[in-house]
Amino acid sequence: MKLTILGSGTSHGIPVLGCDCPVCHSEDILDKRMRASLYIEGDSGERALIDTGPEFRLQAIRAGIKRLDGIFLTHAHADHVHGLDDVRPLSRETPLPVYGNRETIEEMRERFSYIFKETQQGGGKPRIIPRVVSKPVALGGLTFTPIPVKHGMLDILGWKIEEKTADTGTAAAKKTSGVEAAPGAAVYLTDTSEIPAASREIIGKPAVLIIGALRTRPAETHFSFEQALNAAVEIGAAEVYLTHICHDYLHGEIVEYCQNFMEERGLKAANGMGGGVTMTPAYDCLEITL
Repeated sequence: MKLTILGSGTSHGIPVLGCDCPVCHSEDILDKRMRASLYIEGDSGERALIDTGPEFRLQAIRAGIKRLDGIFLTHAHADHVHGLDDVRPLSRETPLPVYGNRETIEEMRERFSYIFKETQQGGGKPRIIPRVVSKPVALGGLTFTPIPVKHGMLDILGWKIEEKTADTGTAAAKKTSGVEAAPGAAVYLTDTSEIPAASREIIGKPAVLIIGALRTRPAETHFSFEQALNAAVEIGAAEVYLTHICHDYLHGEIVEYCQNFMEERGLKAANGMGGGVTMTPAYDCLEITL
């Protein structure tokens, strides 16, 4: 299974329109952050997406996405769904199922009401099938389990992604960027401000955790860097990637923050020889292989 970070930025994206800060004027490609989204490729050819942000068309072209088997939504805020119309070319032959909790699906249907109305032939609109879910969804050899989390006052979803194989029931570990990934699940939690106890049970101890971390300053609706990393320590993932990042810090500064966090807590850094933990900011086009 391969995961590709299509976007790692917060709701306004980086660079921010009209902003003169050092991050928004950085020439480092790692500081260019489109709206948060994740692309999943299963070893048996499955293709899925978590969230369709405003740049989805550009992200899909950049990543070479030619097919999708399903879309999994975290919630219906603009930075997570406003690229939904751009799945039109990917749903011409077969309608795409779109999964989310009841609130998300209802808001999506309202926001994109034209999709579900009888209209004239011609033109174009995506062919999607809204599906309210509360239980795991099988997509070929992949299983997507919804994880209820809080986004301020909102009830939204994270997603746990697991892959089964004929031999072992889970995908075998593979190397990525010189680090040996443990076999098991990947968990994607963006726009999270609280993880309920029952959801911790669902999460378990994944190999990979991609978790929203807005900035160092507190926010009512998002984890800070410290809160996200503390949650990651409690969860016990081998690889931790911060996403949904704002423009307060350069990528390199966030790398340093993560390194300092690990040193202060006595966490051993992964070195490719087994054991240890990876904690680092995600970036657009980052590929993670399990």
